[in-house]
Amino acid sequence: MKPVPVLLITHDDLLWQHWRALDPARWLAARGRGLADLQRWREQGRALAVLDTGLPRLPSWQDPIWAPTLADMRVVVASPSPNDEEGTRVLGAGAHGYCHGYAPAASLSQALEVVASGGIWMGRSLVSRLLKLVAERTQDTHSWDGGLLTEREITVARYAANGQANAPIAEALGITERTVKAHLSAVFEKLGVADRLQLALLVHGISAPADSRIKITS
Repeated sequence: MKPVPVLLITHDDLLWQHWRALDPARWLAARGRGLADLQRWREQGRALAVLDTGLPRLPSWQDPIWAPTLADMRVVVASPSPNDEEGTRVLGAGAHGYCHGYAPAASLSQALEVVASGGIWMGRSLVSRLLKLVAERTQDTHSWDGGLLTEREITVARYAANGQANAPIAEALGITERTVKAHLSAVFEKLGVADRLQLALLVHGISAPADSRIKITS
């Protein structure tokens, strides 16, 4: 299999040397030094990139420039001191991954594998933060299910999306845990989601493509 081209954008020569430890049999690394290089990468028909948050004059993650900049791209944002607040803003801006800039080459490679295949890469604490945020959002209608679910499946889905385990759901609804599992299996299949996190994103009104995969890191 031919190496996959990936643009590594950083001004930091030490970080560039660290990133170059990626397996050359799997990744064909090119260096970029700014967002203009990301635009040229897109124009070449490329999509995969790693972006260092330490770049000089990097726009705020709330800046509307990120929407067109990251459109149709699969970008992992790497920070020398990652934190959940920044990670939330990064993913909200349209990036597909967030990690430590000096993560081992094997970990960065794994992140690139997930993002290149359409998934999202984030840490466990960031997942927890995201679930808390979406739990604060509610919808008054059943529009999120597209009319595909039964009333009981909708009820089970809402409980699960708010973090309830199977046993409490079963007790609340007066059904068995096996029945809860059966309802959730039907919900996952009908909605095209892979797990409870994707279900929570959908129920609480945050877009989650049916074919996306979310990778939770330790």
